[in-house]
Amino acid sequence: MQEILNWLNSRIGLNFRSGLERVRVAAWLLGNPQEAYPIIHVTGTNGKGSTIAFMRELFQAQGKKVATFTSPHMVSIHDRICINAQPISDEDFVRLAKDIQIMEKKLVKTQAPLSYFEILTLLAWLYFREQKVDLCLLEVGIGGLLDTTNIVTGEIAVITSVGLDHQETLGTTVEEIAAQKAGIFKAGKKAVVGPLPKLALQVCEECAKKLGTELLVYGKDFSMINARDFVIEDFYLPDLDLGLSGAYQAENAAVALEAFLLFIHNLGETVDNSLIRQALSATRWAGRLESFGEQIILDGAHNLPAMKGLVDFIKQEKNRSITVLFGALKRKDYSQMLDYLQRELPDVNLFVTTFSYDGSLEKADVKKLTFVENYEKFVENYLENRKKEDLLFITGSLYFIAEVRKWLLNQSF
Repeated sequence: MQEILNWLNSRIGLNFRSGLERVRVAAWLLGNPQEAYPIIHVTGTNGKGSTIAFMRELFQAQGKKVATFTSPHMVSIHDRICINAQPISDEDFVRLAKDIQIMEKKLVKTQAPLSYFEILTLLAWLYFREQKVDLCLLEVGIGGLLDTTNIVTGEIAVITSVGLDHQETLGTTVEEIAAQKAGIFKAGKKAVVGPLPKLALQVCEECAKKLGTELLVYGKDFSMINARDFVIEDFYLPDLDLGLSGAYQAENAAVALEAFLLFIHNLGETVDNSLIRQALSATRWAGRLESFGEQIILDGAHNLPAMKGLVDFIKQEKNRSITVLFGALKRKDYSQMLDYLQRELPDVNLFVTTFSYDGSLEKADVKKLTFVENYEKFVENYLENRKKEDLLFITGSLYFIAEVRKWLLNQSF
């Protein structure tokens, strides 16, 4: 396995977003495995993983064999490629990676070598075909239009949200970013979008009209009232209990449920409302308002829109002494997130830390804030000295969250 991981890691940053022709040829050489099962294609600035988690539980409750491809991973690279929430095994990962290595010898006669994300995407598609899954929930890497995954024709395209993130790649305005995300819409298919800014929604509507894509819009065609009651034209499901915390998760659940119902009804199947309730209640997603013990919460608020959601959640924690430990990458707009935290939560104890990922924040990057050199010692000290009313939020980059989560899983609470 380590030999394959070394090969994969050597491709990080290689041929990043250099077009879709290479992955199209590679998929063709592998027999187009992505065409062996129906796909729900998911993009969005935030909420992709949570929405996929809700859909996974819904489809499993319906008796489906559900493939999921997500990123980044929280603990192991295997976590990106799952069937019914079970990660691919070492044996299957290595075997299929070697098949890709053999294919690549043909590929490089006309194309550049594969990138890290392209390899993982192709590997997932091969695995899902081999395992004869009923459907695949496929998460976009970045954007949509030019993303590696966008050689597929999804039965349903999903946009969970649109906000400013990855501007260096996707564009500097909401409209430009929305156009990239709407790039996964396919002619004659369906698309479901969450609560989008007005300008972003207009872009999606224009794209859908041009392609003949049926567009279902949150707040118009379906909605979640009072964060508990799901409503569409001919269906009402009140008093839902969601397994994921945070008011924004009600919106993600609504998007997931709408896509699920569209897909199932297209199959001509009926649904059991009690199973829907159980599925939504049972949904879990690592690193999203995830509790460790009673006084530590981990949340991957890796951009400003996500940070706003976290701040709204923190504000509901009355009569608690709140500490926030923040870690991010220098290439992200971390200053904007930190400014927002300080402005909205002036009474919170805010600390910034570093982690092992290349390009993470250093002390010189945040001179006006208290910097923590070792987050492990910080958390250990917090646990030793905590009081009953104390609550620690660990947040920031998903790479930071993955690293901390792996460490936390080995601690006792």
